[in-house]
Parts: sequence; C-alpha cells; structure tokens
Amino acid sequence: MKHSSLLALIAAALLATGCASYKKSTYLNAAAPPNAAMGRPAPEWRVMPGDEITITVSTTDPEVSAPFYRNIGQPKGHTNPSTGMGDARLLNYLVDSQGLIDFPVLGRLSVAGLTARQCEAMLRGKLSKHLSEVPNVTVRAANFKVSVLGEVNSPGTFTVTDERLSVMQALALAGDMTINSVRDDVQLLRTAPDGTKHIVSLDLTSDSIASSPYYYLQQNDVLYVKPTRARVRSNSLSTNTSTWISMASLLVTIASLVVVSVR
Repeated sequence: MKHSSLLALIAAALLATGCASYKKSTYLNAAAPPNAAMGRPAPEWRVMPGDEITITVSTTDPEVSAPFYRNIGQPKGHTNPSTGMGDARLLNYLVDSQGLIDFPVLGRLSVAGLTARQCEAMLRGKLSKHLSEVPNVTVRAANFKVSVLGEVNSPGTFTVTDERLSVMQALALAGDMTINSVRDDVQLLRTAPDGTKHIVSLDLTSDSIASSPYYYLQQNDVLYVKPTRARVRSNSLSTNTSTWISMASLLVTIASLVVVSVR
C-alpha cells in the first residue's frame, strides 16, 4: 500500500508539472469561456519625430494638384504639371526632431502627435485656400518598423505598410518563438514621444494580453524573447564540454610527445 501511495504521488506530481509546462508553452490560455469577447480597439498611429510619411494630394484635375507633391529625384520647388498622380513615385517626408515637415507651397508644418486622419484634415484645410475645390489627401506611414530579438526563428527588424501591428503579428514576421522561449515574460522596449524609454513585461500565455494597452505595437518598438533556463544551461554545458574535450586532446598530444621523447 505504501508503494502504491508513493507511486500515485509521483504520478500526480509529474502530471501537474506536465500541465504547468504545457500552459507555459502555449499562447492565450483562456480564463474566460471560449469565444468570449475580449481585446480593445487598436490605437491610431500617431506621427512622431523621425518618422517618414507619404502624403498624396489629388483633385479632379491632376494638373491643379501637381504643385503639392514631388516625385523622387525632382528638385524642390519644381513641378511637372503634365505628370499625373498615377505616374508619380512620391517622395517621403521626414519628420524632423521638432515634429515638422517641409511641404511644397505650404512650407514647414507641425505634424508630430497627429493621427493620420488629423494630419489629412489639417492639410485639406490649408490646401483648400490654394485650390478651387477641397482636395483628397491621404497620409500613410512609410517606415513603420519594429524589431524582434531573442528566442525566435528569424530575428530582425521588420518594416510594414500596416500602421496597426500586434505583438502576435510581429512574432509571426519573426517566424514565431522557439520551443525554448519564455512566453510569459516577453520584454517590450518602447520609446515615448519625449524620448524616454520604457520596458514592459508581456504574458503571452494569458488571453488577457489581448486587452493590454501594449498588445498593438508602435513605431520602433523592440520585442525581446527570453530563453528558458534549460536553454541557457544547455548552451553552457555545450560550451564547457567543448572546452574540456579540447583540453583533453591537448593533454593527450603532450603525453604522446613526452613518451616519444623518453624512448
């Protein structure tokens, strides 16, 4: 009976460990009923210093709106009315450290902190004074990028055209986390508009991540996926083993030379 009780306890312990390990290896373990509504609307992207943005201006007559965009390689202040929007490769506008862009005809404009829609509305208002109609204005991020490092299959920096990128989508771009990753403590490094940096811990094993204000990434965010302790120990063991093998080989070589010299 004693042996049976001991085996039962061991089995229960192994089962509990297995369940805990499984939960730490999977995403979005639900605390709520399946298909329950969760998450929050994605925040709108806002222009920040250092961003590059694409701005297109169009009217019913392409020649009228031509002065308000420049092609790549076209000198500042020079326009070609014969070139329509469909043929133009538009120049990106760099937002300087003061949050300003240099826009044709209108000059330097403050755009930092504005959403794309707010920026479009501001430009429409200013351009309407120079045109006989309200133009169609489109503002898009040209260099929205995030970096994913650590225990992922393809770490790197990724530039996307979508201004709403989630943590899960960023990890998908990096080939997903490896089996040796810590999924309940993913580090997010974020730079605020004032230049200060913040580090936030994200638990991707919980479905509450979908409600986190950090679920959707911002421009220049960095995700760092930690390795498990077993992974670190394995690397250390491999390094130490290689060192001992090299030392043993060296000692054998020295011993062989000594024996030959004695003879």
